[in-house]
Amino acid sequence: MLTLDKIYHAKYILKQVIRETDVIHAPKINPGSEIYLKTENLQITGSFKVRGAYYRMSQLSADEKAKGVIACSAGNHAQGVALAAAKNGIRSVICLPDGAPISKVEATKSYGAEVCLVKGVYDDAYQEALRQRDELGYTFIHPFDDEDVIAGQGTIGLELIEQVPDMDCVIVPIGGGGLISGVAFAIKSLNPNIKVYGVQAAGAPSMYNSVKDGKIECLDSVSTIADGIAVKEPGENTFSLISEYVDEIVTVSDDEISAAILALMEQQKLVTEGAGAVSVAAAMFNKVPIKGKKTVCLLSGGNIDVTILSRVIKRGLLMSGRNCSMMIELIDKPGQLMDVSRIIADLGGNVTSIHHERANEGSAVNGCYLRIVLETRNYEHIEEIRKALKDNGFSIVND
Repeated sequence: MLTLDKIYHAKYILKQVIRETDVIHAPKINPGSEIYLKTENLQITGSFKVRGAYYRMSQLSADEKAKGVIACSAGNHAQGVALAAAKNGIRSVICLPDGAPISKVEATKSYGAEVCLVKGVYDDAYQEALRQRDELGYTFIHPFDDEDVIAGQGTIGLELIEQVPDMDCVIVPIGGGGLISGVAFAIKSLNPNIKVYGVQAAGAPSMYNSVKDGKIECLDSVSTIADGIAVKEPGENTFSLISEYVDEIVTVSDDEISAAILALMEQQKLVTEGAGAVSVAAAMFNKVPIKGKKTVCLLSGGNIDVTILSRVIKRGLLMSGRNCSMMIELIDKPGQLMDVSRIIADLGGNVTSIHHERANEGSAVNGCYLRIVLETRNYEHIEEIRKALKDNGFSIVND
């Protein structure tokens, strides 16, 4: 059974191992609220996961330690288990789906684990981990639905109470629910007046659906850039704790997550993965009632795959009105392109791409289309440019 004593014990055990991450003021995230960021993306291994994994392993018996541990993960949990096992002198095997990013496979190996690549997806890797556990006697380290793991993650709640004692609320990402279960239990046990809000990706709302319907539900599929919280089914322990201690759960879209990653990079010089940025997305887009409140957003991890970072930035630029595309219908005569360019330049827009094509069937014989991509300041700037083009007689087709 999870207790506050167990979380304090975890804090004592973890003191020499993990970093007590900073809380940073972020005034531009949501001007209507006083926002602070708990930077677990700067934790060793780049994620909070090492807290729960290390504490769980510290509680193993001598016999269990001698036999070794096994885990299954596509990312942060794998690295947390690998490092925790290495520091405790325990053999660790991590089952990963064979499609896992090379960077994550190599990072897991670098912390000292044996990696077992399993053909298929996460669920196949999970089944293989259970098979090896039963056959070879390993201890399975669950990524979220384990009381020792939850207690380890709950140490973040104790740190927040000390670092921001007058906070009104905290926003926490939810995948399987281990992080928010520990944080909410610790915070509510010490100060029940502090609100705890959970955030899931709209493409993986397993806990959101389960709590709303009052029973554990399994999704058919998940689809989100926040791969760290793409969990099909919550755990029994986490579902129970969240139902009791979390005030509200909301969801954010991939576009909103992308905008949050971009805002953190530009404004705070912080790199976060999709799962780590959902709390900021919820604050940026007013998904939870934080107006006038002292609010902490928990950045759970920073291990974003660099191969998708450019795509995420592009989506973030579009979502925040920093980039847009327009298709303008023109009469094909000299000077039209110059006039369009002048209007955009006079208003401070920057054309980054342009494509000129003849009109198709059904249009004027001397008609043509101009496809342009612009760098802009925000949505108001886009509308200003659109209006100026229309006022000068140009027709915007995709308006």
